[in-house]
Amino acid sequence: MINSLGEPQSVLVLGGTSDIALATVRAWAGADGLRVVLAARPTSRRSAAAAELRELGMDVHELDFEAEQAETHPAMVREAFEHGDIDVAIVAVGVLEDEERSWQEHDLAVRNAQVNYVAPVSLGVCLAEAMRAQGHGVVVALSSVAGERVRRSNFVYGSSKAGMDGFFLGLGEALRGTGVHVLVVRPGFVHTKMTEGRLAAQLSVGADDVAAAIVVGVARRKSLVWVPRAMRPVMSGLRHVPRPLFRKLPL
Repeated sequence: MINSLGEPQSVLVLGGTSDIALATVRAWAGADGLRVVLAARPTSRRSAAAAELRELGMDVHELDFEAEQAETHPAMVREAFEHGDIDVAIVAVGVLEDEERSWQEHDLAVRNAQVNYVAPVSLGVCLAEAMRAQGHGVVVALSSVAGERVRRSNFVYGSSKAGMDGFFLGLGEALRGTGVHVLVVRPGFVHTKMTEGRLAAQLSVGADDVAAAIVVGVARRKSLVWVPRAMRPVMSGLRHVPRPLFRKLPL
């Protein structure tokens, strides 16, 4: 169970090599006896992440996970919960492909939709079932400000994030009163492996900044957090810009 300080005793990371998710787990390193399940492809990156967390004193279990194979998700999530209750599950799956190729190449467009939308929906349904059965838990869904208003410059990625964001906001409402809570996290540009080599946008942050917001959001049982907080009024303003003017903005 999450303790009186808002710290979990067990965390499931779906997308176990995500910079943001790992930074969040490290931020909870002080929690006594933190148990972590890292679900990811069986790669050297996963092994390195698990080794690092073990050095911090965590009890780490590695679990094979393929985001694009939704038919395997129910059994994988059940296995994750076989080791004991899960206090927090972080849904940290996502891809960011070349923006122009993504709408012109069929395989890239489909991969964006499968990893950024279909996989999180699949995982959300599985997590809701498992957490309702145990009577408690928090699902943290890593969304993006790109889904707030889809822009021409990255509309394939943005549209997939918009769908994922809407699903988890709705899931949070559906789970009200069950003991299960959903936190949707909307970061702006984050300096991670995913964005390496890309020109940083205004108000960019690091993985540790997003992790800090997640830790506070879980402790305070928030439903939605923006990182940085200044993104909220910026995106709210952009959402109401008339389309003819919106097309002229350098976005």
